[in-house]
Amino acid sequence: MFLQDHWSALTFLSGYLFGLLVLFLLRRYLPTKFYLETFFSIVKLFFVFIHELFTSSIAVTQQIIRPKINVSPGIFTLETELEGELEVSLLALLLNLTPGSVVVEVSSNSKRFYIHGMDLPASRDSVFRSKEKFEHAIKKVTR
Repeated sequence: MFLQDHWSALTFLSGYLFGLLVLFLLRRYLPTKFYLETFFSIVKLFFVFIHELFTSSIAVTQQIIRPKINVSPGIFTLETELEGELEVSLLALLLNLTPGSVVVEVSSNSKRFYIHGMDLPASRDSVFRSKEKFEHAIKKVTR
């Protein structure tokens, strides 16, 4: 591209795709994972979060709209198999951003979360389902 008198988006795109193809073909000889796999894993994690955000927002909205609020808040524990500060912090943040649950504390070994749920039986079940989805997506991104 820089060896030509003029350049265009088409020549840039064709060069990028050619380089991408070369990296894809040489991926078994490179020590790191192919970077597009990580990119697609990040996009998938984002969509998993958006889905969980909408479903939990609907559940919280249903609780709020009721004429008489009938909730039983409480704190429960959640075990995780994630390792490392990045993975644990990301899971804690994603669980905090979903309505109806707040991570109160993380244990010293980073394997147990103490979570406050708005409506304990329903919140616990939804947080456990969310945890499984988030853990799987986080592992795809970081490992």
